[in-house]
Amino acid sequence: MSVNTTAQDASTPSPEAAGPERPELRAAAQAFIDAGFAGIQLRVHDERGAWVGAAGVRELGGAELPPVDGRFWVGSSTKTFVAALVLRLVADGAIGLDAPVAEHLPELGLDGRITVRMLLQHTSGLYSYTGELGADGTFVPGLPAVGGPWVENRFHSYRPAELVRYALARPARFEPGTDQNYSNTNYTVAVLLVEAVGGRPYAEAMHRHVLEPLGLRDTVVPGDSPELPEPHAHGYARYQDGEEWKVVDVTRQNSSLLTGAGDMISTTQDLHTFFSALLGGRLLPAPLLEEMRTPHGMLGYGLGLFVQDLGPEHGTIVHHNGGAPGGYGALMIATPDGSRTLTAGLTMGDAAMDPAQVFPGALDALITAVFRDGR
Repeated sequence: MSVNTTAQDASTPSPEAAGPERPELRAAAQAFIDAGFAGIQLRVHDERGAWVGAAGVRELGGAELPPVDGRFWVGSSTKTFVAALVLRLVADGAIGLDAPVAEHLPELGLDGRITVRMLLQHTSGLYSYTGELGADGTFVPGLPAVGGPWVENRFHSYRPAELVRYALARPARFEPGTDQNYSNTNYTVAVLLVEAVGGRPYAEAMHRHVLEPLGLRDTVVPGDSPELPEPHAHGYARYQDGEEWKVVDVTRQNSSLLTGAGDMISTTQDLHTFFSALLGGRLLPAPLLEEMRTPHGMLGYGLGLFVQDLGPEHGTIVHHNGGAPGGYGALMIATPDGSRTLTAGLTMGDAAMDPAQVFPGALDALITAVFRDGR
């Protein structure tokens, strides 16, 4: 399968597609396909300009490349958008970063010690409704979020309060503020907080405070709509059903399972625009942006961002990648000031591979290609 750096649809040409020749980026994109992914669309912005490319296929059985301007489910990259939205309300004085959350959501019965900061930093102790690691280190599933159970349930609609109550019926992981544990529940509670404090539905608030000011026309909070707007590549779920392995096209899926935690749709261009604007100080006051970029705890997690020191050769990067429950993945990585960004959309196919095994190596090679000189 070849890599292409030209626009995929001549009727909507992309000027970035005529960027500089970057053989190292071509090779890094192809590495994901060689590892077993069906497709990748990749965008890099740095001091050499913008580079856009694609590798793999748009749909299994076809030969067309993924569209470089395609929409995709961005999974947990959503969390950075939600953190930015919450911090916009903090900046406006609607709520304090260290204010208790329970007083705004009394109907949930949250621990009164949980603050806004703890939600965004994953230090609340709230159980994740998609499952957690048990005491023996094995994963204990929550609501259907992986494999065959998710495929069969992928059009089910959830309400945010329903997700949170499911989590609250399970024991907290730890006392609020005493530890750190990545939990989707935190960001679904954050969405309910946005609605309670701002008086607007989540999708409307996101559009008003984040998407519209930055001109993100191709980024969507879909609610319980299963539709992925065109153009897009197809994503697939491969799972075992008894003795049989099945591959199902899961391009259409209801992302309300991950409201606020992984439900949004975007493009590589919009992810770049959002991340560069956010990190460049065009969305939040400087003190709140510094709070976002300050790593905390064992995860190195700020407020909606991972902060990672790659050493003197590569420098520091900030990122929040994402994976939808089935078929899709997103990369959103940048220097702390947003002057260099890497954004990508990935699709799964029918390859017999474990993404957890092959993804890190391909990602490391891509990060090295983009951030090698540490600037």
